[in-house]
Formats: sequence, structure tokens, C-alpha cells
Amino acid sequence: DFNAVKTLTSAVGGVDVCLAKDIKDPDSKLDLPKGEHTIEGEEALAFVRTRHSVGFGGDLSRIELQQQFLGSMMRKLKSNDTLTSPSKMIKLAEAGTKALTVDDQISTIKKLADLGAELGKFDTKNLTFATVPVVDNPAEKIKATVVLKEPQAQQLFAMVRDDVSLTEVKQEKKKEKAAEAARLKGTKAPASEVRVRILNGGAVAGSAQETLSWLQVQEGVTKSENAGNAEQPLAKTTLEYGPDEADQARRLAEIMGLSGAALKPGKSVTNSQGVPAMTLTLGKDFEGAGVPLTTPEKVPEDVQKATADKVECAK
Repeated sequence: DFNAVKTLTSAVGGVDVCLAKDIKDPDSKLDLPKGEHTIEGEEALAFVRTRHSVGFGGDLSRIELQQQFLGSMMRKLKSNDTLTSPSKMIKLAEAGTKALTVDDQISTIKKLADLGAELGKFDTKNLTFATVPVVDNPAEKIKATVVLKEPQAQQLFAMVRDDVSLTEVKQEKKKEKAAEAARLKGTKAPASEVRVRILNGGAVAGSAQETLSWLQVQEGVTKSENAGNAEQPLAKTTLEYGPDEADQARRLAEIMGLSGAALKPGKSVTNSQGVPAMTLTLGKDFEGAGVPLTTPEKVPEDVQKATADKVECAK
């Protein structure tokens, strides 16, 4: 409900916005000169609804404007101690219960206030707004719609799905990432020397055989075999290997586009030929032979993003 913008902005004492140019939009009724302003109520509603006077004059430009507005609201909540002041938080929660439809678990003023107290510990530099990259629909002569820009859109989705931060990674995460990356460094065995058993652990039926054929015919991993279905389904594909198989694991990871997180140092198993082999278990994230499973660690260049700690001026 857009009317919530009026109620909540008034409850926090207005939201600071910045304009890089004069904006006069007869449709949204926003009329503000270039510069910094504190807006609330009807004026705040007009700000988040305007689109014809910013960017390219479309919905995508309005999305960017609304992201700037939400970032500014978070800065305001942090700067005036609303989220840490019980009296201010109760006032905001009262406005929220009237303006918003929320889950039953946070439907009371007290529960919303408790949630606000937790948000008070939040650092705005870790709040990122991102817009999925798109391009004009190539099927249209008169451009009216957009389609996802690939592969950047899927890369962004993968980061969200795998909980990869769009801002800075915490120190403990950095150490974990470094350890995972180290598993990929070192010598790699020739593809012809890679011994691996392939299990289907949640991928589409037939994926193990498809991968086996692809590895043997196209990648030269001839010492591979289909071992059927895994005992337990896995959300993500893994490669378990013994201490003396690390060079084989690195080669297979390179071929399949596996991340260091997918490599699981452990023990080898005996294959049908009676010799030690690694175990590749295809998880639910497996999308097909030859499709890399590595999640990007950085946001693709074409993804528009902004963090809530920085002031952005509407253009």
C-alpha cells in the first residue's frame, strides 16, 4: 500500500532526499527544486511514484529512485535513534501496524518494536539494493518490454541463492572462502587419469549418465563410471576425494566448473575396477553436463546496485 509511505515517513520525522535537477511531474504531483530536501506525507508519496522526470522516464528509473528513498529512510532511522529508542520505536510500530499487512508472527506493536530493535544493530553499508539487469525485448519492433540480460541475471540469482554477499564479506567468511579457494590451487592430473564414480543425489533423472557420457566423450575423463543414485539427496553438488587424489579433484573441478566449496576432502572409494576413485554426487543445483556450478563472488558489472549508507541524488 503506497499510502504506508505517507504514514511511515511522518512517523520518522521525514526522509532526506537529494535531487540532481529540478523535478516537476504533473502525474505524481512532485514539484521540488534541485538540491537536498526532507520530505514526508503526500510529498514523500509523490517522490516514490514519480518516473517521467527521472532517468529514462520509465519503471526501471523509478525502481532506482525508490531504492534511494529506502536507503535514505534506513539512514534516518539509524541517525535519530528511532530503532534503539523504545518510545520512538513504539510510535513507528503503531504507524506500521496501521499502514502495513504483516505476518502473524510480527503482527503486534511489541513484536514489531522488537524487530526494530534488532534492525538497530544493522550497519547500513551491508544493506544493498540491486536491480536485475535487463535488455530491450529483441522480439519487439516497438520496444515496450524488457527481458533478462544473460548471463548477468543468472549470475545475480546464483549469488542470492547461495547467500553470497553483494557488499563486503565478513572476516570469518573471508577465511572460509580463502580455505575453499586453496583447494583449487596446485597441480592438476591429466583428464585421462581422473577416476570418479558419479551419483545422482537430487538432479534430474538421467543426469549421472548424461554427465558420464559428456566427461568420457568430450572431456577425456575415460576412467569414470555411473554409480546410480545417492543414498541421500543433496542440495548442492559435491566431489569427495582422498588425500592422494587432490590433483584429480582439481582437474575435475576445472572441467565441471566446481567451486572450492564443492570439493570435500575425505576418503576415496573403490570403483568397479577395484581401484580407488573419487565420488561426484550431483545435487539439486546441477543444471546439466557442461553447465558450470561456480557461483560468482562479485556482482556482475551490469547489475545496478547501491548501499543504504551512501547518499544518491535522483537524476
